[in-house]
Amino acid sequence: MNIPADLRYTPEHEWVLIAGEVATIGITDYAQGELGDIVFVELPAVNATTAQMKSFGTIEAVKTVSELFAPLSGTITDVNAKLADRAELINQDPYGEGWLIKIKFSNPGEISQLLNAADYQKQIA
Repeated sequence: MNIPADLRYTPEHEWVLIAGEVATIGITDYAQGELGDIVFVELPAVNATTAQMKSFGTIEAVKTVSELFAPLSGTITDVNAKLADRAELINQDPYGEGWLIKIKFSNPGEISQLLNAADYQKQIA
């Protein structure tokens, strides 16, 4: 199981990469494995706002549809447009080309509420 140590995680299986005031968000390797073949993802528009742990979209696999939850509050600055035609990138490279959105977060204190890699590993064990 791939759980990069430099990322933060939510109990709902989203990962977060913090770079300055922007957080890149995706779903974990564990989550994509549990979902199976991902066929569609619905993401918000750029400049939309979101609140921590509120739904920002959905991800559809062959077997199920799941909500996506924002790890942090803020404004969407970028959406992975490649996923519109190639949702399978989430299965192939969940921590790279399969990222979902970028958020300029508005409350840095929320970062401390996210799990580190060791705690996330314990959760899914």
